Amino acid sequence: MGEPQGSRRILVTGGSGLVGRAIQKVVADGAGLPGEEWVFVSSKDADLTDAAQTQALFQKVQPTHVIHLAAMVGGLFRNIKYNLDFWRKNVHINDNVLHSAFEVGARKVVSCLSTCIFPDKTTYPIDETMIHNGPPHSSNFGYSYAKRMIDVQNRAYFQQHGCTFTAVIPTNVFGPHDNFNIEDGHVLPGLIHKVHLAKSNGSALTVWGTGKPRRQFIYSLDLARLFIWVLREYSEVEPIILSVGEEDEVSIKEAAEAVVEAMDFRGEVTNRQLPGSNPRHANQERAVPACRTTVHSQPHDWSFSSDSLCRAFGGTPASDFQVEADSLFRSLSFLSRYPQQNHQLLLPGL
Repeated sequence: MGEPQGSRRILVTGGSGLVGRAIQKVVADGAGLPGEEWVFVSSKDADLTDAAQTQALFQKVQPTHVIHLAAMVGGLFRNIKYNLDFWRKNVHINDNVLHSAFEVGARKVVSCLSTCIFPDKTTYPIDETMIHNGPPHSSNFGYSYAKRMIDVQNRAYFQQHGCTFTAVIPTNVFGPHDNFNIEDGHVLPGLIHKVHLAKSNGSALTVWGTGKPRRQFIYSLDLARLFIWVLREYSEVEPIILSVGEEDEVSIKEAAEAVVEAMDFRGEVTNRQLPGSNPRHANQERAVPACRTTVHSQPHDWSFSSDSLCRAFGGTPASDFQVEADSLFRSLSFLSRYPQQNHQLLLPGL
């Protein structure tokens, strides 16, 4: 059961990022309720690694509810190089935000985790109970463990103080306002930028990997609606996976083909194995764990797939990957602000 509706001041950290901007748009387009005041903040408003600045922000806003999206994030190469930085900064951010929320008496906090928190060696299908069953992948263990600790903190705040602090685990998010930097971005924005450069330079598009690993992509505006649903209706401390159904998985090869088609790239496309990579790992189709989950709430049980989103959100289904990707990929003029880099895109699953 969701908590009673009433006057709410909802603070969204990381409000200028991919998911934060999506929530802002969904609220502006009518998802906000009477009595709700939404406050979106970014690093310009406070350095959340600093306890005093975080406390001052929360004392000023006095939120009744918090959606915590702020994090130090980066692509694979940065994670490999700076695991300690990703650990320390994210632990500081998360501890400051959760403790400040507790101090001002926030009734609920919904934090954002990542599928990378799941054990590197696991069985499928996975679910939320498996988060702590083994170490995450070694490439980004600093970030992964820092995100895992949010779940530990949520449980501890509930046990000691009765706080309703929870978290969501979204699958691969894409949409407007993504990070298109080749080294720091994720799969789809990185592909978009690579195709843009290859098309502009008249060169071949070279991507690393076999393309076989499969991913579940969720459109940022769909995820925004789910975040709002969790904020209002989900009352458990246990984290919840937010994803499309397993039947909607897309292989990395299919994602790359969608980008190439949408951007009308007619050049050569080549695939290469990353030097020193493990061929067996490169061919593993389920490299990143993500699965469908079911939320038990009265009067319905929602399983987060396209059909259930239709039911849960009054006829608004999860966005079709190809349609939304096509719309996004055709609005690429802003990519010209990036320097003409020659980096190869490292596909996941290597």
